[in-house]
Amino acid sequence: MKNIFLLSAFFVFLAKLNAQNVTQVLDGSFIRENNLNKHPISYTYESESYMMWSKRIWRILDLREKINHPIYYPIDPTNSLRNLVTVIRDGICAGELTAYEGMSDQFDYTMNSIEACKLGETLDTLFDDEGKPIPISEPFPTYNIRRYRIKEDWFFNSKRSAMEARIIGICPVEEVFDAMGEYKGDRPLFWIYMPELRHTIANAPAPNPHSDVERRTYDEIFQKRRFSSYVMKESNVYCRKIDSYAQSINALLESKRIKNEIFTFEQDLWEY
Repeated sequence: MKNIFLLSAFFVFLAKLNAQNVTQVLDGSFIRENNLNKHPISYTYESESYMMWSKRIWRILDLREKINHPIYYPIDPTNSLRNLVTVIRDGICAGELTAYEGMSDQFDYTMNSIEACKLGETLDTLFDDEGKPIPISEPFPTYNIRRYRIKEDWFFNSKRSAMEARIIGICPVEEVFDAMGEYKGDRPLFWIYMPELRHTIANAPAPNPHSDVERRTYDEIFQKRRFSSYVMKESNVYCRKIDSYAQSINALLESKRIKNEIFTFEQDLWEY
């Protein structure tokens, strides 16, 4: 009985100690409430009978471009901000999101949430004074995620006379380096189904380089297309990517040609 009393007193002491470390200081001049409990705006229901035209596009979103910096930063999460890959990984680890195999964009095979959560982490081994190995897990290198692959559909609805783009999936791409720091290539981590991801990123604020008051969420960035990207592939008979038949500046020109083709199609539907 005495041991139980001492153990209870010990836990009470720890609780008080932890409570003393938690401060009630307001880090700012106001309480942020705009990004709390947001819900993504539902997609408009689309019927095949009103689909006049459709084209599937695959894009590369390069985070080194300045307009895409709000998706890349902050590298280390703060109390109020996380970059996009951290939001996605936290959602996978919490069981909110389903990760699909990164080598296929067809959403055919799901990944184990525990394996997907640990993907990208590295395990190093140190030895103590007695020579015993000590495994050390290094955190996920978010700074190596500098590109995303985006799979989207462009379509024209004849009933609403509207051209729209709808993102189907997104895939973070990791830059892989060896022990000497030499670049070895890119590795697609996993695909995330965008309609499922929207519920997670609807309450995840992104940095705003113009004002700290207004913080757009990642869902708003993608819905309003506040990002820059280039086309890596379009749906075609050969099922081939642009880099398979065009290189360097020619690949960039081919990407712009596909963009302009979609723009021209919409403009040609109207008579002024």
